[in-house]
Amino acid sequence: MELAVAIVLLAALVASSHAPSRVEGSPFPVPIHLLRPLSGSGGRPLIGVSCVSWRVGVEANNVRGWKTIPRTCEGYVGHYMLGDLYRQDSALVTAEAANYAEGLNLQGDRKDVWVFDIDETTLSNLPYYAHHGFGVEPYNATSFNAWVMKGEAPALPKSLELYKRLLSLGIKIVFLTGRTEDKRNITAHNLKMVGYHTWEKLLLKYEHFFL
Repeated sequence: MELAVAIVLLAALVASSHAPSRVEGSPFPVPIHLLRPLSGSGGRPLIGVSCVSWRVGVEANNVRGWKTIPRTCEGYVGHYMLGDLYRQDSALVTAEAANYAEGLNLQGDRKDVWVFDIDETTLSNLPYYAHHGFGVEPYNATSFNAWVMKGEAPALPKSLELYKRLLSLGIKIVFLTGRTEDKRNITAHNLKMVGYHTWEKLLLKYEHFFL
């Protein structure tokens, strides 16, 4: 079956590659023609591609190996992160998560656990990225770690609401992060300062842990 599907897809691709640019009797170009890539990415921005197209490509994991956002998209990303749409997206996702949790058949035995990431999930590093081009600048571990050690990252408001709702349902909270053990104390302090006052475990990486 897989082979048959592959053959059908291959045939479709071959046919489309030889298709005329217009459908007979139609004044409009064949839509697939408009979707042909302008160039390969290889981690480099595609010239002439809109920021929306680039974002969708990244979200779909079709644009890979990128290290920075295209410089021309700094304003686009900044307006999204600082505007209402980012908050609306956060509200939608956390509402769905809360609905899922409320629909569980919880036994009240304190054996139910919810795992949260930290960076860009419960804590926001937006103040840091706002001063570093919203991803236009290459990631600098030294600079970012200095920011983390300040312990000043704000909570994502809707994530904090979800956290509180889960606690009210009797669900235990576990924080799992890519931060290393040397940042345990400042991370715990930061979490508590912005409202995440209790958890079952805070799991960090060993300092020399590599995947």
